[in-house]
Amino acid sequence: MPDGYPGPGPAAGDGVPPVYGQYGQYASYEQHASYGQYEQHGQYQWDQGDQGNQWDQQPQQYHQPHIPHQHQHPEPVREFHHAPQHPQGPQGYQQPFLSQQVHGTPAPEPRLPPDAAVAARSVAEAAADPGTADSPARASAPPEQHTGRRAARRAREAEAAHPKQQGRRAARRAGEPQAASQTQHGRGAARRGGQGAAEADTTAPHTPPTAGRAARRAARGGAEAAHPKQQGRRAARRAGGASPQARDEAEAAPPKQQGRRAARRAGGPGNTPPARGASPQAQRWARLVKAVALCAALAATGMLVLRGNEALAGLAAHTPATAPPPQATGAVPDPGRIVQIVAHPDDDLYFMNPDLRYSISAGHPVASVYLTAGEADGINATAAKGAAAKPDKPAYAEARQNGIRAAYAKMATGDRTSAWQRTVVPTKGGGHAEVDVLVAKPQVNLVWLQLREAGHGYADVPDSLHGLWNGKVARLESMLSSRTPVKQRFAYSKDQVVQTLVGVLEQYRPTTVRFQDPTPGRYPDTKQYTDHQDHFYGARFVQMATAAYAEDVKDRPHFAVQNYVGYFNGSLPSALDPQEAKEKLDSLDTYAWLDRQNHCGSDAGCGDLKVSDRPSGNRWTDTVNYARGTGTDWLTSDKDHGLWAFKVLDGQVAVWHRPGPVGPWRGPDLLPGTGMDPGAGAVTLKDGRIAVFGTRTSFGARPADYRREVVYAVQERPGADGFGAWQSLGTPETADETWTSDISAPAVSVDGTGQLAAYVRDGAYGLRGRVQQPDGGWGPWEKLGGEDLHGAPVSATDGAGRRMVLSATSKTVVGWAQPKPGAPLGRVTATGLPDTTLPLTAAGREGGVRLWFRKPGSGNVRTALLTADDGLKVNNMTDLGGLNGFGSVTASGHVLAGRAAGGQLGSEVGPGRPWGRSPLMFVGAPSSTTTGRNLVSLAVVGLDARLYVTSSADAPDAYLAPWQPVGPRNAAP
Repeated sequence: MPDGYPGPGPAAGDGVPPVYGQYGQYASYEQHASYGQYEQHGQYQWDQGDQGNQWDQQPQQYHQPHIPHQHQHPEPVREFHHAPQHPQGPQGYQQPFLSQQVHGTPAPEPRLPPDAAVAARSVAEAAADPGTADSPARASAPPEQHTGRRAARRAREAEAAHPKQQGRRAARRAGEPQAASQTQHGRGAARRGGQGAAEADTTAPHTPPTAGRAARRAARGGAEAAHPKQQGRRAARRAGGASPQARDEAEAAPPKQQGRRAARRAGGPGNTPPARGASPQAQRWARLVKAVALCAALAATGMLVLRGNEALAGLAAHTPATAPPPQATGAVPDPGRIVQIVAHPDDDLYFMNPDLRYSISAGHPVASVYLTAGEADGINATAAKGAAAKPDKPAYAEARQNGIRAAYAKMATGDRTSAWQRTVVPTKGGGHAEVDVLVAKPQVNLVWLQLREAGHGYADVPDSLHGLWNGKVARLESMLSSRTPVKQRFAYSKDQVVQTLVGVLEQYRPTTVRFQDPTPGRYPDTKQYTDHQDHFYGARFVQMATAAYAEDVKDRPHFAVQNYVGYFNGSLPSALDPQEAKEKLDSLDTYAWLDRQNHCGSDAGCGDLKVSDRPSGNRWTDTVNYARGTGTDWLTSDKDHGLWAFKVLDGQVAVWHRPGPVGPWRGPDLLPGTGMDPGAGAVTLKDGRIAVFGTRTSFGARPADYRREVVYAVQERPGADGFGAWQSLGTPETADETWTSDISAPAVSVDGTGQLAAYVRDGAYGLRGRVQQPDGGWGPWEKLGGEDLHGAPVSATDGAGRRMVLSATSKTVVGWAQPKPGAPLGRVTATGLPDTTLPLTAAGREGGVRLWFRKPGSGNVRTALLTADDGLKVNNMTDLGGLNGFGSVTASGHVLAGRAAGGQLGSEVGPGRPWGRSPLMFVGAPSSTTTGRNLVSLAVVGLDARLYVTSSADAPDAYLAPWQPVGPRNAAP
């Protein structure tokens, strides 16, 4: 064999002992002792469980001498204090990957209460704050809360003046840790419904015991006055069975009870008579506490009334309502679990960064899976020295692995020499994989499947993922790197590759799956693929694996998918600002082994010298683009001020719904029908129903049957939870082989006559459209012109009801417009706008259609107004600034939001106001909508595949409310 092996090894499953369980779950490495988790001394303990065969293997050490390095991060900016930092483990990093599934009980999630409960708890927060200047609660407290603070301060002063009243209990409290003093109030306090105050305590700074006691008494006293009609424990239990809003109100306001026994149950100092024989000082103290409780009750009641009236006024009043300053949220974003699967070592660094670096820097569990060994021609040398070098494919594969380990170690720890544990595990497909765990950050894992690569971007190579997919070979052999702990060679069939990936997903239980673009298209002139064949055929294997995982594995969390553009990035405008591009290039410099120092101790080399002449590739380090899921129209409202959100989870469209302006959220509910691609858009029809559009992928019985088509589903009636079956609009592509099924997500709009139309970019980079007829049928896919179109088009209607369609090219933006509602689109028109990054957002504004996009090489947001009175025209393009991010921008009312540098959500809540950054990292694009006349709602789906929503009054001086997660933590559907 050319690679130095005497012959192919056994096919997967031939002589390889099965060591996996019911779903292929690796019985030899349970969640607590496999990917990313060690035993006490850092060694894997493999337990075959029921098979009775234990294997205790000493994994190889991958130690290098320490080279200090200071990892650079984007310059910090002002943040919205929406959530506390993620809790860290005992070694300073977040809990190890998958350990939350086994070790201990997950930390209880702080719930984000309704505004009314927030107002009641703000009294306790204020009283518990001894005056810390940088406290988020203190900095954001509205003026109405100061009454409670003054009352609590007077209580503390009075209590300090009577040290004898503190006694042994006060001494014990003073000696307790901070967490205990904040949360342990006894069973009686928990039954008394002080849940709201307890939640506020968990985020408050440590205070003296006297101040904490005064705060709790003030909160209980205020709550007693709020609901005098609810009595006893039975009323509290009834409140517990009510809606979340009613429960929060009841818990924040425990009932007033009579008599000594009732007073003891309530725990309120105002109901407890002085002890028999108490001193005059104690009696005075009791009277003072009653006064404090009364003040707190009055303040809480006033805040409830004010905030309730303000919420209603924001929906219907003609005068814009103003939200209070930002408050600390009670919702801690779940970091989620990320699995990213790529064809070659370095695909993740070139095409998924900076998302990869953001996730690692934030401490998220990340597992990167490499399908092939990336052995290429086996020459680890620059182009100038390649001719004289001797090919050695196993050694070159090892050098690329060394480069990846160094790059990941540097991203995670700042030290490229940080040690790894390398070991071998069996796969569900019957072969073996190498798993590397970063010792200093064990939530960072690398999984090497080590199959052969094609070695050419588009040539016909049967022994490749492409050949395996199309049936040109029955099995694809492994290509083991020179120092891998995997010693037994294997070969996989098409189904075994899929099952291997399903097994990886079962083990890691991801909430976000990242992989490459399965439909990249071809160049119009040469008809060659715009991406490497390993990239998109590898992505198709992942597509099939995620579909099988979603269908066959029930005990798992929901997951979202993110796809990435590959080689074609080099032909598009740069999406990253210089600092982000520099950080990305820094990882590639490490991977390329520029200094040639043998820091890894390997004869094969410590990096990939093929790319060392130009680590940036074809400008790939200057940009990043999502192949799908860039639309910002997935959140919408109805006539009753309810909210609807539509995102793809588990290959199905998930629906979240909030009925009315203050109803309880429900969801995610998955609409029937699988195979949905990332990205769904919603449009409201003329009769008030909502229609959801997207694309769907089907595999078919033969490889040539692979197909991507436009589909839609319509709400049964306005406001109904039910949607009809998915209906297909087909595809303008005739066959997968022609353009690799490369169509965009549909842009959909309803014009002034109620006519519905859908538009896509086709594989030839032109615009196609279908228009619904009066009888409900659809016309054919029409060619509408345009060339060099990229990304997905957008559509909106102007003040006269005329539809516009806009699309980005590599150099500018072009558009189409109806001359009048109901008429066909006019000709493609150049807008004269400068080049933009790919994602566009459009909405009807100011009589025309306003367009938002980003400035290349900057990340700044720009906007322009387009009108169609005398042909398509552009008016006053404006630069709105930003936080140097990339990707789609959503805009509704005064709110503007998009991804910022660092991966979090950045937002501007008024013209000219500084941009702020939330703690949320998310999948795809944000979305926003107006609710009623004067409220704006904003939503994202986090990396935990969970919906997060916030809102703001549509006023120049408004702020975003705290983020609210919808539903429980994402465990199993």
